[in-house]
Amino acid sequence: MSQVDWLSSLLQMITVTGQLEVHCTYGAPWRVAWTQSARHEIPYHVVLNGRAIIEDPETKTDKELVAGDIVLLPHGSAHVLHDGSGHPPGHTYNRQGSAGWTVSENDGRGEHLDMLCGRFFIEPPHDRMIRDYLPATLMVRAVDGQGGALRPASNHLASLVSLMRMESASDKPGGCAILNALTSALFTLALRAASESEQAPPGLLALAGHSRLAPAISAMFTNPVRSWKLPDLADLCNMSRATFVRHFQDKLNRSAIELLTDIRMSMAANELKKPGMTTEAVADAVGYRSVAAFRRVFTEKMGITPGQCRRFAREGK
Repeated sequence: MSQVDWLSSLLQMITVTGQLEVHCTYGAPWRVAWTQSARHEIPYHVVLNGRAIIEDPETKTDKELVAGDIVLLPHGSAHVLHDGSGHPPGHTYNRQGSAGWTVSENDGRGEHLDMLCGRFFIEPPHDRMIRDYLPATLMVRAVDGQGGALRPASNHLASLVSLMRMESASDKPGGCAILNALTSALFTLALRAASESEQAPPGLLALAGHSRLAPAISAMFTNPVRSWKLPDLADLCNMSRATFVRHFQDKLNRSAIELLTDIRMSMAANELKKPGMTTEAVADAVGYRSVAAFRRVFTEKMGITPGQCRRFAREGK
């Protein structure tokens, strides 16, 4: 199974939607602060033109973003974006664009920035899996640093960013719907590009980019109900059990069995939302013979009981 397949399997389990919220067009100096997001929200920023510094107030670290860079914050961390000059920012003026998002401008006459800001929404309770398996900050680059040439892993991402730029600058009917749909695609393409990078961040993206472990990842996503044991998964990768465990732990910081359990619980959450599905039936559907054991693991992993999950789905929470 290819990387695209594991990602498709993941996103079939976890519903992700997107929304463009602000189109920023600033001249330096400028500064924008974002507070901690809700647990099921992932802020994102796409630099269309110019440059920006993204700063984490908690760790006191910062990174430079340039045109074509996309940054996602899967843990919803509070962060600050600024021009890096250190000068006090001028006043910003916000207006509601006809397409539905906010246009934010200022009177700065320095270096120009054109940036799209929005959020991805993860359907609860799957937000827990996203936080556990993705880094706090994920940055991908649609173009490399050598003459703006497209990277093989990101050419589709660059095309998507270009299309977002055109739609955000136009005032044509359907612009809001198109940009929100493009935002959802942005999430998938950003994860694909990050997993294909030589410097994939620790977690699921680094794991997926490890070609020798690909057969085990494919097997777990394709057939999570099967009673997989570590020797079975190691055999698929032509590794000894010890080598498999070491590589898996090194890339994911978790064991293969932990990942398999999380996949099963995500499947279970979706099954529990279906009308008429009992806890017993769901437990059996995800490979648990003991309903008590299933209830215990589900509650531990998802933070709610199977009954609460079913009730929240019924109430539309």
